[in-house]
Amino acid sequence: MTGTFDGFVGIDWSGAAGRRYQGIAVAECAAGTEAPVLVDPPDGGRSWTRTQALDWLDGRIGRGGQDGGERLLIGIDCAFSLPFDRATTYFPDGTGDVFALWDLVERVCHGDPDLFGGAFPRDPAYAMGYWTAGPRAEGFVLGRRATEDACRADGYGSPESPYKLIGAKQVGKGALAGMRLLRALRTRREDVAVWPFQDPAGRSTLVEIYPRLFLMRAGWGLRKVRSWGDLNRCLALLDSDPVEEVRREPSDHETDALVSAAGLRALSGLPGVWNPAALTDRARRQEGWIFGVGMQP
Repeated sequence: MTGTFDGFVGIDWSGAAGRRYQGIAVAECAAGTEAPVLVDPPDGGRSWTRTQALDWLDGRIGRGGQDGGERLLIGIDCAFSLPFDRATTYFPDGTGDVFALWDLVERVCHGDPDLFGGAFPRDPAYAMGYWTAGPRAEGFVLGRRATEDACRADGYGSPESPYKLIGAKQVGKGALAGMRLLRALRTRREDVAVWPFQDPAGRSTLVEIYPRLFLMRAGWGLRKVRSWGDLNRCLALLDSDPVEEVRREPSDHETDALVSAAGLRALSGLPGVWNPAALTDRARRQEGWIFGVGMQP
């Protein structure tokens, strides 16, 4: 157990190119049962940039000061690392941890604007292993992390490999952009931990999330959340008050962020969520772990 969190933030993330995307949504809720709320982009626009999300997190974590301020649990829907069966080859001594990987990604991608990660898989030194175009070649195996295999084994769905950069369900560029975000936030702030790589005790903590997991655990199944009514039925399963319904229907990104904020709150105090039996030493040092995977149903 890591103590009590005061607030919970769910972020649906995007690794898309360009300055504006519809794929980022941010929601938060307080401890208790109060409904999560969407956070509007800071400039009054209709969409977030990744840099705006970084700036917002920096300010939100800092609210309340350094001495006993609010403690947040923040979930971001992206892989925090790469499968290290391959990533370990990026380092001359064949080792390296996740922080060394983040430093490497930043060095390669520093010229990409707005935390974009496109330069990394284009670099010949690191391109091998990425699926970027055309049919998958016979015998080509996408690397997977232990947490992705464990998520499948738990029946929570099938997270894609961070080495997949093709198709509608690709997650690789989102992972690389997320690594740049995490590194930048840690550079700005010393009062945050990134789990499972760091001990979260007493600090605001960032965790990797898979929004489908919260819905599966709650019993919603594989159905899409297509309306405010659907969303409120999901929130009720997560012991959350309903959101106020408005005229327009929510986007998938908004419902993922809202469900994730409430899901983080529902899971954060459960036995086993912080120390699942399947969490390996490699996961703690190098590959990371999806919050909620490997614990008892």
